[in-house]
Order: sequence, then C-alpha cells, then structure tokens
Amino acid sequence: MFPSKALWDVVSQPFKRSQHGLFQGKMKQYGNNVPFSKHKTRRSWLPNVQQKRIPSEILGEKVRMKVTTRALRTIKKKGGLDNYLKTTDADILGYKGMELRMRVRAKSLEARGKPEKQFEILTPEEQAASKKPALTTLESEPSLLTARLARILAARSLGKEGLATAKETFAFLKSPESLKLKL
Repeated sequence: MFPSKALWDVVSQPFKRSQHGLFQGKMKQYGNNVPFSKHKTRRSWLPNVQQKRIPSEILGEKVRMKVTTRALRTIKKKGGLDNYLKTTDADILGYKGMELRMRVRAKSLEARGKPEKQFEILTPEEQAASKKPALTTLESEPSLLTARLARILAARSLGKEGLATAKETFAFLKSPESLKLKL
C-alpha cells in the first residue's frame, strides 16, 4: 500500500514534515519581505501547525498528532477523523494519514467480523510462476474480470453490443438462464 523507499524519497521532497501529520496539502511557502525602500529580502512562511488530540470513534481513542488548522476545519466539516481519513485523497493524507487510514480500516473490518485481507508481495518470477488459470464460469471468485464477464454475458442475452448496465446485469444474474450458463 505504501510506496517503496526510493519512490517515497522523491514524493516527500517538497516538505518532509508534512508526511508526519495531517497537513491537508499545505506546504512551506517562499517569498520576499518588501519594505518601503523596496529592498527585497527572501523569507518563508510555514503552515499553521498545531499539536492536537483528535478523537476517533472507530479506534476508540484520541489520536495525538500534528495537524494544520486547515485540516482541522476539514475534519470538522467531514464529521470526524474517521470520515476524513476514509474520504480524503491519499496524496493529501501523506504517510501518517495513510497509516491512520489503514488502522481505522482494519479496526472497522474487525468490528464487522471480517478479517482484513492480507496480500503477498511476490517477485516477478514468483508472480509469473503462480499465474492462475483463466476464469471459466460466473461461479468463480468475484473479481473485476468476473464482473466484466457478467456484463458482457448480460448484454449478449439482451441482444446488445458492448456491456450491459449494472441494473441489466443484476437482472440477468437473478434470472434462471444465467444459472445454466457455462462458457
């Protein structure tokens, strides 16, 4: 889920500090001090960062972290830390935000009684060796491939070209003719 170390160094170059809190995309800004004499001197502006304890309903604790005031306003607008983490883009969240998102997701799955899906990291050679055979029926493990296959078959049964809509596909899957169908 997280980028590799080399990629992470490139991604976090502009403002590394923002990766260790919720900064809502705020970065260090640069500009000039311009007095009456018009003699410009370089300066920088840092984002308004506060150390806060933000309650998380799913985790059941208050999470202590560095947050910008802009992120605090967005958290309040979204209805809490959990909703903010679920709905915010990964680029804006940064490293700490993604780490929290994974914790919240794991805890919510645990509360629903579903185990968190574990993924294996395989080398390209191992991946090529463990290629699964192509899916041949709709009864196979659900995936994007089976969903697309179902939409194609539903379109064929309706006499349409291309893909069927979601409603048409569900109607097709509930019909008795889809149960008889094998490729």
